[in-house]
Amino acid sequence: MIFSLFGRRKTNQRVVDDTYVHLTEAARQPLFYERFGVPDTVMGRFEMVAMHMVLFLRRAGQADGPLRAFTQEMVDTFFQDIDHSIREIGIGDTGVPKRMKKFAKMFYGRVESYSVALNAGDRVALSEALSRNVHPTLAFSRDSAEGRGMHALADHLFALEAHLAGQPDGSIMDGRLSFVVPEVREAV
Repeated sequence: MIFSLFGRRKTNQRVVDDTYVHLTEAARQPLFYERFGVPDTVMGRFEMVAMHMVLFLRRAGQADGPLRAFTQEMVDTFFQDIDHSIREIGIGDTGVPKRMKKFAKMFYGRVESYSVALNAGDRVALSEALSRNVHPTLAFSRDSAEGRGMHALADHLFALEAHLAGQPDGSIMDGRLSFVVPEVREAV
């Protein structure tokens, strides 16, 4: 009986890994960087993975039972990926905990700000929150190329959240999480 628990964990990890791969592949769509104006940098890629993770957490938070437990495994995988990335760019063992704490604070801040805007259906607030995170050194302007890109990205987030809401819990638990490819509504 106890050996079946070990096999179950391996199966869960494989599903978590598959699901996380789908999530990161969705975050790497070239259109985010080419048309929405997200910088193709380490931080720009972090922003896109974090954005998709926020949407996953929101979708999973609507479920009961096994999907909620699965969510914790996804969050753990996300932070393991960040840890690995930090080490890969040369941060030593002593600097990793400080950086991880910073990334966790950044991520949960995004969860909060994006959720508030998504819950309110507020495209402008979501665009502004995205702009603060994606382009932290620029003042938000709706008429700038960055502002138009963030409005298009906000529209995509609303569409993607609706798409995720339509996916059955079982499909997600089987590693068949599907993200739609960004639709370009506004050119940057």
